[in-house]
Amino acid sequence: MTNPQLPQPINYIAGEWSECATIPDAWNLDPNTGQPVHRAVTTRPAEVERALRHAELSYDLEHWDDAAREERAAVIERAADVVESRIADIARTDALTSGVPIAKARVVAQFLPHRIRSAAAELRTIPRRTALAAGGRDVRLYKVPWGPAAILTPWNGPSFIPAAKVVSALAAGCPVVLKPSEHAPSSAQIIVECFVDAGLPGGALQLVHGAGDVGAAITGDPRVKVVSFTGGPHAGRAIARAAAADFKVLQLELGGNNPALVLDDADIDLAAEGILDGMTKLNGQWCEGPGKVLAHNSIVGALREALLDRIARIQVGHSLDEHTQLGPISNAPHFATLHNRIDELRANGAMIHQPAKLPDLDGFFLSPTVASGIDASMATAELFGPVVSLHAVASDEDALRVANAHPSGLDAYVFGGDLDRAIDIGSRVLAGEVRVNGAKVADLADGSAQSFWGPAGIGGHGPGESVRVFCGDRVVGVDSPELPL
Repeated sequence: MTNPQLPQPINYIAGEWSECATIPDAWNLDPNTGQPVHRAVTTRPAEVERALRHAELSYDLEHWDDAAREERAAVIERAADVVESRIADIARTDALTSGVPIAKARVVAQFLPHRIRSAAAELRTIPRRTALAAGGRDVRLYKVPWGPAAILTPWNGPSFIPAAKVVSALAAGCPVVLKPSEHAPSSAQIIVECFVDAGLPGGALQLVHGAGDVGAAITGDPRVKVVSFTGGPHAGRAIARAAAADFKVLQLELGGNNPALVLDDADIDLAAEGILDGMTKLNGQWCEGPGKVLAHNSIVGALREALLDRIARIQVGHSLDEHTQLGPISNAPHFATLHNRIDELRANGAMIHQPAKLPDLDGFFLSPTVASGIDASMATAELFGPVVSLHAVASDEDALRVANAHPSGLDAYVFGGDLDRAIDIGSRVLAGEVRVNGAKVADLADGSAQSFWGPAGIGGHGPGESVRVFCGDRVVGVDSPELPL
């Protein structure tokens, strides 16, 4: 297979595409081979300033009547059509950026038009002006876009996360400045191209590339009124500290080491399949994946063997190979981080099990890994890869104690035969979402909004994102002398 290339990333500022500054001797690499796919880029401070100034000028609170909403919904639906025409391009770029196998990247890409159209449906169905009961007086509740939005997205969901966040902000009426991860610029650029091709006004959406310095310049600027960020806790805390200066609205999804509780009545095969699915989905590079498996003493050995048997049979390979089940880790820095995490577990006394056969390629390949035999208190760091630690617990209460001692606050899993018991235990885990007997990504049900608890971040995600995150409430109405105070 020849070494593929990706187009050089470019910015979209004030309605114009423009070249980025390149970083000397720095390249984005194909995770399958370690070979360059394009030059690493950044955005000069003057261009960041131009984007921020244009976002501020584009915030048009007056242009938000029913006709304007319908116009915006129509543009969003046209963008969904354009995305649909570029599914193959998006999937290939995602696979080369994140290392996720092309067959799975294609499934994610095929969901994008649905997610975009759902934001158009929100525009048409969620009222932006509601009459309140006030004894005959005219009192109205308005859903008002906060203002310019900074959206910073990670490398692990290179097309879906930018598309989902951007379309919710656009549906709200917030001008968007999007900065994708420096490790995943190309997929986000395709999403922006689709919105531009659909006729979105230039001030509604802008794209700038770069690393943390560019992100900090955007999120710390007082002209930005709302920040939506998915990424690591270190960057998330820095954004929160900067936002405190002018009390920006924040949506921060920061991840964590999500627990999986395997009860003594669990079906071993079902639990092993679910955990393996969770730890290899998107190559394990998703913030809601299982990390710390807490299995009852009576079944922990059988569960370990069931996991290792399945791992030994998984096909690890090039992300553009249709037969690959698990691709490489997305980028060199994270590949090194995962090796360091595994070395730390080994140094603390863990047995490291890595039975998968790796391909004969010079990429960032890692066998799905099970670390067993150490106390759970020594395995608290987020792994964010095809890696879990496995720990024995004595009872349900012991499992809950360990799970909640270092909570992720984002996701958790419970595997058990008695569903009432499993759901009851799940309701006591400190997490925004708890899945029983599975590890899928899609929402559990319509209306299943999820909050980020504790160290997982601020806010949440789920249906109605455009008004829940990117709009604020404003009450306007006629006062009355008959009110009690």
